[in-house]
Amino acid sequence: MIIQLSSTINNFQKDSIVKKVSEFGYKVSEVKTQKGTYLISIGKKEFDIRQLGFLSGIEDIHRVSDDYKLVSGKWKVDRSVVDLGDGVFIGGNSLAIMAGPCSIETEAQVELTINHLKENGVQIMRGGVFKPRSSPYAFRGLGVEGLKMWHKKAREAGIKIISEVMQVSQIADMYDYVDVFQVGARNTQNFNLLDELGKVDKPVMIKRGISGTIEELLYSAEYVFSAGNEKLILCERGIRTYERASRNTMDVNAIPILKEKTHLPVVADPSHGIGIREFVEPIALAALMAGADGIIYETHQKPEEAYSDGQQTLDFNESARLIRKLLKAYELRETAF
Repeated sequence: MIIQLSSTINNFQKDSIVKKVSEFGYKVSEVKTQKGTYLISIGKKEFDIRQLGFLSGIEDIHRVSDDYKLVSGKWKVDRSVVDLGDGVFIGGNSLAIMAGPCSIETEAQVELTINHLKENGVQIMRGGVFKPRSSPYAFRGLGVEGLKMWHKKAREAGIKIISEVMQVSQIADMYDYVDVFQVGARNTQNFNLLDELGKVDKPVMIKRGISGTIEELLYSAEYVFSAGNEKLILCERGIRTYERASRNTMDVNAIPILKEKTHLPVVADPSHGIGIREFVEPIALAALMAGADGIIYETHQKPEEAYSDGQQTLDFNESARLIRKLLKAYELRETAF
């Protein structure tokens, strides 16, 4: 059960609510976020919630049977929308397109990518400055100094930034230079990191774990929300299966399932989902038609020279074609359905 508290509630009223709920045998946890204060009540005894309705300080009460209470779609009438500022949104009545290289490499590369995005109306650039690599000898990113350079160029162009944070100690260093913190597939169950990201007032996108279930992804989001941050986005990026014909198995099924289970925006990553450049476009379009609120993919001026993930990265011509097709498909989806 989720009890939404009034913004004008006082301590006496709150204590009265907690006492009454506890009398029904429920354990009560308070969650304060950027948008409100909630009492998460866990218990098995059934009772008529109208017995709480007379108490002052309650804005609304919701029964939520899911163990992931706050990210569940069972208590919100409207879907959540993440506002990045300057008219840039993820979720709601628009398609969010996020594109850029796997790794931020050079100032020239950043400038070329930003020019490409602006020419095609894309407002969010993705890129990594801290890269989790399978091999310790592979390129592992330019770090904070690279992020500062990228941020300066992006701000001048009016472009928002999404970049991966890998550990708790990086949050403070990155905070002023990113618009969205990305939690990568390898860190989806790094609960210390998720807890700390719950304390920041900045959007967080959580990718599904390499072999993670949909439920595990929702639990990861619950960690961030319950720690105080409800500016959340979920990302389906494919999972590891026994199939070897592609890098991962893109679970397009997960997109409508997540949209049904949660009120959070759902984004798809076709680059990691299939890992093969020529198939990124059809997978992106399939994900969009399945209901994705946004698409995040990799693009580079010369993918064959990219420091990482060149095999799944679109060149700028392929990227421009994909953007055109995504916009047309989104228009078709919204008018046809």
